[in-house]
Amino acid sequence: LAAKGCWVDPLSMQPQKALEAIGKSLQAQYERWQPRAKYRVSLDPTLEDVKKLCVSYRRAAKSERVLFHYNGHGVPKPTLNGEMWVFNKSYTQYIPLSVYDLQTWLSKPSIYVLDCPNAGTLMNAFENFALQRYQESAGLPVMVQHPPGRKAPPRSAELRTAMQDVILLGACGMNETLPQNVSLPADLFTSCLTTPIKIALRWFCGRSLLRNEGLNLDMIDRIPGKQTDRKTLLGELNWIFTAITDTIAWNVLPRPLFQKLFRQDLLVASLFRNFLLAERIMRAFGCMPLSCPALPPTHQHPMWHAWDLAAETCLAQLPGLLSGDPSIDYRPSSFFTEQLTAFEVWLEHGSRQKPPPEQLPIVLQVLLSQNHRLRALVLLGRFLDMGTWAVDLALSVGIFPYVLKLLQTTANELRQILVFIWTKILALDQSCKMDLTKDSSFMYFIRFLEMPDSAIPPESKAGAAFILSVVCHNHPKGQRACAQAKLVDVCLGSLQDGPTDVISGSTALLAQWLCLCLGKIWEDSFELTMQAFELGVTEKLSKLFNSASPNVRAAAIFALGSLIVLIKSDKQQDISQEEVSEHIRSPDRMVAERQAAGLLLQCANDGSPMVRREVIHALGRFAVAHASFIDIAHQATESLSGGYGRRHNRSPSAMSDLGHASFGSSGDANSAGMREHRHSAPDVKLDQARGSDASFTPNGSNGVPPVAQEPRGPGGEELSLTYSQLYQNTLATIVTANFDPSPRVTEAAKRVLQSCHFQVVPLKRPAVQKSTSSFSFSPKRNKDRSKLHSRFSMSSDRLSSMGQQSPGDQASSAGGGGAPPANIAMSS
Repeated sequence: LAAKGCWVDPLSMQPQKALEAIGKSLQAQYERWQPRAKYRVSLDPTLEDVKKLCVSYRRAAKSERVLFHYNGHGVPKPTLNGEMWVFNKSYTQYIPLSVYDLQTWLSKPSIYVLDCPNAGTLMNAFENFALQRYQESAGLPVMVQHPPGRKAPPRSAELRTAMQDVILLGACGMNETLPQNVSLPADLFTSCLTTPIKIALRWFCGRSLLRNEGLNLDMIDRIPGKQTDRKTLLGELNWIFTAITDTIAWNVLPRPLFQKLFRQDLLVASLFRNFLLAERIMRAFGCMPLSCPALPPTHQHPMWHAWDLAAETCLAQLPGLLSGDPSIDYRPSSFFTEQLTAFEVWLEHGSRQKPPPEQLPIVLQVLLSQNHRLRALVLLGRFLDMGTWAVDLALSVGIFPYVLKLLQTTANELRQILVFIWTKILALDQSCKMDLTKDSSFMYFIRFLEMPDSAIPPESKAGAAFILSVVCHNHPKGQRACAQAKLVDVCLGSLQDGPTDVISGSTALLAQWLCLCLGKIWEDSFELTMQAFELGVTEKLSKLFNSASPNVRAAAIFALGSLIVLIKSDKQQDISQEEVSEHIRSPDRMVAERQAAGLLLQCANDGSPMVRREVIHALGRFAVAHASFIDIAHQATESLSGGYGRRHNRSPSAMSDLGHASFGSSGDANSAGMREHRHSAPDVKLDQARGSDASFTPNGSNGVPPVAQEPRGPGGEELSLTYSQLYQNTLATIVTANFDPSPRVTEAAKRVLQSCHFQVVPLKRPAVQKSTSSFSFSPKRNKDRSKLHSRFSMSSDRLSSMGQQSPGDQASSAGGGGAPPANIAMSS
């Protein structure tokens, strides 16, 4: 009969020493799978010893998982009442220990390994007790099973809730005894869970034809190498075993269950990989190992044949390796090469409508090998490029930690494909940016942008800019980290590599994402926007207004508009009220933001609706940030217009030209360039909009013109005529956009006016006159504007579709009527 326990022969030493040796061996086996955990062995414990140990470990573990391993060999079988056996204080007799008490002492989360005969009885009782506890706590009718170990409770939502955060692994079912094969240890189930390679090879050796060619069990114990060294025989076998068991689980289990058991906890994942082996081996001896959550049968999965072939190929070299001949070297297995070839064949013929490739978990394991890494990454990139469903599958199998670790490599040949893979991941799941920021992995993409190698295509650098923009999107920590890494200088340097008037194709894609990245770096940050102003980014961005690509122009406008910071609510803002006040009164910031607004007005008549819409959103930020000045500009406009119902005779283009007269030579040059721009749209006058008259009228003025007075700021300071005209032009441009041919621009303008508490309403005229439109001023000017911030940020509905596309998926729009702005954003 089998005698060994944890590979220790108890007959070869004194009983007490054998007991201690078995305990130490079991602890060492568990430590190999999870070295950070704390273990304690309790040998032949009493009831009080078990209680004290369980309570102390639950208290120390807090919310962490506790493992309880029960080795019930040599003691009576568990009872139908759900009781296992321990000693009394005098060690004269066995006394029962109910699993109900174990539940009380260990609580949740926990995992129980029950290596004893009749283990199914304990598992039935455990589930019945857990269900009873849940029903009592929830005030539900209690369904008590007597005896509790006779039958498992019916599968139900209540049972799933009761057994949540509890894992059970049993060696066999009800009324089953453990196998007693002399070539295998007595604790076969424990050996499968803790030493899977050793037990798998010993079991395979007894069934293989290699035993007739000099292979024996003694050689199995002398396999050279370490399990952690994949270049050795033992290490490669362990590597192949991990890949195969992961593949079996991923192809058989539901995705949520696979994530729970194989991707959340290192020790749990190792135990369940090895449990698949235990099911295969113990079923051959008439035992059916059980688990909770229950797994479907896997002992006949086709991937086990791949394991047998790999094991046979490796073990065939074992006699020569152990012969002592120094000329004999280990030849690596061809398992991973063959699996990559099978994956490549699937890529040529597979699709979303067909079953997913079963080799996907193996491909992830191959990423650990330098010999196959490049090929595996290229194939993985081809798979991710098939669509978001492919990215979701790859994330479900656990791609993220692998590709995150690869960002530490310095191999140049991997850079482009890694950037491509990360664009696909972040386009689907932007939460991954937290991990990129945590250990400064985002620096990989900054260094990629800095590379001067002309062999790198612009599309790849655009992908890196997209990744960095996601890192900064709604992520202040990422913004600060990227700013400290001089990402602004890197982006500006890349934008200055060539003239803006020849930007097109892939170069335009790069320029577009560089602008978006810049905007995301300083968006909603007082400190970073001031640093950007000091770097002179407004002039550099304005040069892109001449680009032939509407995507580039729109992205530049977004970056420029993001320099205008909106004051958030007290709960959201990360600055004090004194700093807010200083921001409002800061002359440097006010001048810089006015200059940015003047540059934005130049693009108000762009031929692309996407660009015009971005202009309106950017001007909306300016209008909200400078709301007091906008009010004064409205009053001054009403005074100059002569009162209610007067036409506004200036066209928006004339206002724009007038408003830029004070911004220096660069503003004049840009203004002249925009007047001659071939993408300019015809001027839209207010009196032409919808064939009706328009005027600016304060709400509730009853047609009486206000008294003309000199415009003054919120602090009483006198405004210059030029700045007054700038605010008037800003207001007029937003109003004019209400009658834009593009519905998207019209909708944006209405939202901006609503945020500024203005509205365009029809005037009441006599019946013989045509109805006209009037620009009304809402009296609710003291309303809190804290809710207005998101309306002018790039993170909301107007730009949601871009977050689901990587730069390589986009096509530059032609700038024609109604082109959506989805090419310049990321979803929140």
